[in-house]
Amino acid sequence: MDCPDCGAPAVSFAVPPDLRECVPESATAAALCTGCLRLHPAEDPDSDPDLGSVSDGFPQGNAAVPMALLVGLLSSLALYSEEIATLVGRVEAAGTDPLLVLDRLAAAPDIDPAVDIERRRRQLEQTL
Repeated sequence: MDCPDCGAPAVSFAVPPDLRECVPESATAAALCTGCLRLHPAEDPDSDPDLGSVSDGFPQGNAAVPMALLVGLLSSLALYSEEIATLVGRVEAAGTDPLLVLDRLAAAPDIDPAVDIERRRRQLEQTL
């Protein structure tokens, strides 16, 4: 799947049932753009999504999907503050520092995020 906004490849993945409340419209699948980091609904999730293709600093394992959702919701930090707090907790419970991941995404030369990751990271840190 390619991003409808920037045309870069997007990684589609299934949203676990316990995280669907964190996704707009309780989507069962989503896709994270590897270029602009926008989150889009997806119809056919990859059977074995490689969210590491977003960036070398992107987590793998149990932290990958909640981190992808978190990154995708940063464009609406105020609107999705509860959902983002839940996702931060899930990423941390999986052994990953979500703020460090955001730092790495902000520094990645091959990503052109649709939102100012550094600014959102600071805002997120203040709200946590």
